[in-house]
Amino acid sequence: MTFIEPLYEKSQSLWLGFIDLLPLLVIAAVGLVITGCISVLLTFLIRKSFRTSKIRRSLHDLFISLTRVAVWGIGFLIATTIIFPSLTPAKLLTVLGLGSVAVGLAFKDIFENFFAGVLIMLRKPMRINDFVECEGVSGRVEQITVRETYLRKTDGQLVLVPNSFLFKNPVSVLTDLETRRYDLVVGVAYSEDVDKARQVITTALEGVEDIDQQRGIEVYACEFNSSSLDFTVRWWAQSPPIYKYKSRDRVVTAIKRALDEAGIEIPFPYRTLTFKDPLTLTSQADDE
Repeated sequence: MTFIEPLYEKSQSLWLGFIDLLPLLVIAAVGLVITGCISVLLTFLIRKSFRTSKIRRSLHDLFISLTRVAVWGIGFLIATTIIFPSLTPAKLLTVLGLGSVAVGLAFKDIFENFFAGVLIMLRKPMRINDFVECEGVSGRVEQITVRETYLRKTDGQLVLVPNSFLFKNPVSVLTDLETRRYDLVVGVAYSEDVDKARQVITTALEGVEDIDQQRGIEVYACEFNSSSLDFTVRWWAQSPPIYKYKSRDRVVTAIKRALDEAGIEIPFPYRTLTFKDPLTLTSQADDE
């Protein structure tokens, strides 16, 4: 009995304390429910107000996320002060200030991605549906959140990239403009006339679809290769990656057909063999 009585008194004291605290818990729970309703209402109003605006979609998501964080933060502060009346907002903010250093160190990567996400959303060049490439990772931007960016690769795979990765490294926005330039190397035999080959290639591309003819076609003799004289062919086509393959297919086909019709050789690699000592050639009849 000596051990049971203190335990009984302690449990009774805890139960009575819980009963006394129960009304405050109910009020705090009601406050959190109201906080949730306010958050949903504000989110709805923000989405509705942005439907007719020209603000980028990433900024819509940023405003909505910050609004939710602010509303729920205030709601939790109010609920905490209701449950613990002695804990005033000033004391609570002091405790949060003292603990912010430890929390910051523990969640360094999370906060880093959060602030990087905010800055990426404010950055104008990278928009939703843009094709981007960063340190070997490429894809179409589907969504930008405050923690990561969703990239959809051309083969359908989804890649979740931390925002800090995109913010710290150079990012190539492939679709920043409607068109971009593509290159191709074409080799002709050394026996061919350089000016004629250049003119044949240029003429072949003047009627090719998917090429922006207004930006012009460039053909430059660029290199003496091992078995050919190489030309660099440049043209402009639409920015999405699919047009890289579409336009290249039509360009290669047109150049091959035009060079064949003009009788200009596209050489195979030539290889010359030399021997230290002369070779003696024998026929099969001599062997017999």
